[in-house]
Amino acid sequence: MVAAGLWAQRGGGGGFYGGGQIHVPAGTKTAREIGSRSTGTPLWENRAGFGGDVFTFARLRYDAAPRPMNGARGGWTTDCPDADLNLSYRLQQMTSLKVDPNGRFVRATDPDLGQFPFLFASAPGAMGLTDAEVVALRGYLQNGGFLLMTDSWGDDAWANVERLFRTVLPGSRFEELPIEHALYRSVFQIRQKAQVPNIRMGIKIPGTQIQHRVIFDAKGRIVVMGLHNSDDSDGWEREGEDHEYFKNHSEKVAYPLAINIIFYIMTH
Repeated sequence: MVAAGLWAQRGGGGGFYGGGQIHVPAGTKTAREIGSRSTGTPLWENRAGFGGDVFTFARLRYDAAPRPMNGARGGWTTDCPDADLNLSYRLQQMTSLKVDPNGRFVRATDPDLGQFPFLFASAPGAMGLTDAEVVALRGYLQNGGFLLMTDSWGDDAWANVERLFRTVLPGSRFEELPIEHALYRSVFQIRQKAQVPNIRMGIKIPGTQIQHRVIFDAKGRIVVMGLHNSDDSDGWEREGEDHEYFKNHSEKVAYPLAINIIFYIMTH
């Protein structure tokens, strides 16, 4: 973990706010179009001239295929839009990257998917993909794209992830990323892997252990990463709701790890 005191907590704290899945109308392109479900999201602007030369937090919309019959909670909208915009703001605040202040929602079959080298999927234990989405996501990952997944819990949810990626990337396999990997030192020094609890439920399945599972391509590039048995995106979304949660889980674990992942992926 990293030292505390790097950030000032945003939001007034106190009370719990809406969670779970929400309806996002077809055609909604950005997280900024969705009202905050927590304590509000930060606003910022990039100087004129940067244009498209910014990092964009792109969230995968995966509601075209049936949900897996495994009882997994959540869906593609879990923790949005606050997780997307809060993390984007922290990334701009703490690194040299210029970050899109609006985020983006994208389907695997959208023609502009390749414009976003980073893709995020929430609750992958509940994720299903159509045949066309499987093919499109395969092409994206094989041509330089990266997918980060958070908020999957337990064996059944992870079995769905592995089953899905046997079709997306045939012949690939997940493996645990060792803490000695350079990713854990790309911005912050992370010395141990830690779980982020859900702000309301705590550790969703008691006794589970945090796992950082990745798929490497033939050149050794990380193409997929799953933060399993941890609710890291709640750490981004809920930072303003409770000071102790922010101090112990957002500031020390969820933000440093996410920033390291994104900075490493964007520079390798």
